[in-house]
Amino acid sequence: MGTPAALARRLRALPPSCGPVRLVAVDGHAGSGKSTFAGRLAGELGGAPVLHLDDLASHGALFEWTGRVLEQVLAPFSRGEPARHRVYDWERRVFTGERVLPPAPVVLVEGVGAGRRALRPQLVRLLWMELPPGESWARGRRRDGPALAGFWDGWERAELRHFAADPSRPYADHLVQQRPGGFELLPGPRGRT
Repeated sequence: MGTPAALARRLRALPPSCGPVRLVAVDGHAGSGKSTFAGRLAGELGGAPVLHLDDLASHGALFEWTGRVLEQVLAPFSRGEPARHRVYDWERRVFTGERVLPPAPVVLVEGVGAGRRALRPQLVRLLWMELPPGESWARGRRRDGPALAGFWDGWERAELRHFAADPSRPYADHLVQQRPGGFELLPGPRGRT
């Protein structure tokens, strides 16, 4: 199906989906490689901005960030203006600082739930990291270490509830599989190229 470089070329050729922006979601289970892939794709796009949903979620609201994304990011983009949002500090457990995202030709939204129902109308493409939940979570637990084991126990339950109520994978245009030499893109359930 393709590589991140080929996908970048196709994305640039699509019409904008949110004001002047082509908004692309990178979704999948926690630990599936979303941040790594989004970074790689952003590089192929010449440094496209990446909105990390971990910056908008919080301990008390793991998946209740939709309003912040719609108001602080998508509304300004739809007017061709820069987005501004507060950034959550996961260690201090408070929102601190502010991040500004320009309304670039392509902006990536990366995080669990990036392809949720409320955002899909503004997306030009939805990419799903094709790694089963158990494998993804094991990778995430290894990455974060034993100090966050309690957090991961709660996270796994919350993620299962989220995707049961608002699944993203059935709407994915592409499935992304990590390979030893990089990433491979496969057709998704939605089947758009």
